[in-house]
Amino acid sequence: MVEMEFLGMNFSCVFGALSNGKFPDKDCLLPLVSKLLGYCIVAASTTVKVPQILKVLQHKSVRGLSVVGFELEVVGYTIALAYCLHKGLPFSAYGELLFLLIQAIILVAVIYYFSQPLGTKTWIKALLYCAVAPTILAGQIDPILFETLYASQHAIFFFARVPQIWQNYTNKSTGELSFLTCLMNFGGSTVRVFTSIQEKAPTSVVMGSALGIVLNGTILSQIILYQKPRDKKGDKKE
Repeated sequence: MVEMEFLGMNFSCVFGALSNGKFPDKDCLLPLVSKLLGYCIVAASTTVKVPQILKVLQHKSVRGLSVVGFELEVVGYTIALAYCLHKGLPFSAYGELLFLLIQAIILVAVIYYFSQPLGTKTWIKALLYCAVAPTILAGQIDPILFETLYASQHAIFFFARVPQIWQNYTNKSTGELSFLTCLMNFGGSTVRVFTSIQEKAPTSVVMGSALGIVLNGTILSQIILYQKPRDKKGDKKE
């Protein structure tokens, strides 16, 4: 059988089964589907935070956004990306982290711009990140510390979402949060659980995606819950 491989995806068994008039079995099909979904997530991740960035720029406002939450998100993406690089996982299993990190940094910069004047603490946090992030991404830290950092990144993502969830709840509004960005975050986490299992990623990676489903799903439900009543009131005023 001629090997038909592209971007780490082997199509040989699929075409071999189809040429014999048979449907590919799950052992052949699931790894291929996992790879395809993984690359779809990576492709979609290039624009995940763009709607949120554009919404802030359009309204020139960060109303309802938790600055601390978005800062912690940058830290979490940095640690997660560094860990996946260190473990040598295939790009399809973590590629979106690279694009999400870049967009998260841009988003925080935009939030800072519309949160003038910036305090001393904010500048210190930004400079500290710029100093430490390259070392973490290069994997030039003690292996035990690396594992500890990765274990803590689940807590980081948890605490990155909780302030936003609490702020939405207390304000009964989601402010300038983008529905499209939150929807893509939720969908990406859901699909990533499946692809991580298929790629035999560490259990901690799978658990991180599962946590993302819960947290992103909560914020998404808040957007749906809190924006509809406000729209109805606006219609009545008109």
